Amino acid sequence: MAMEYVYAALLLHKVGQKIDEDNIKNVIKAAGVEPDEVKIKALVSALAEVNIDEALKSTPLVAAPSTQPAEARPAEAKPKEEKKEKEEEEKKGEEEALAGLSALFG
Repeated sequence: MAMEYVYAALLLHKVGQKIDEDNIKNVIKAAGVEPDEVKIKALVSALAEVNIDEALKSTPLVAAPSTQPAEARPAEAKPKEEKKEKEEEEKKGEEEALAGLSALFG
């Protein structure tokens, strides 16, 4: 299914309009795309039994992305395994640095 048809359905849902073939066709035309009747029928049929609000809540891809760069996010946002690995790497680095210093002065 081409994404523009899904976007059209989401837009109609957002503004409180009925998701039907005519409305989707109008949105697609307004976007400057020639509507495909088969795709529109398939989408309307597929969405007939779907609670879009519930589907949006359970879909993590719909969540708004964070505006903070990855390195600026709090440490709690990282998975525990990644945090442990990083701590182990830091510990190894400190040990290697200390070993290097002792070799210089040993």
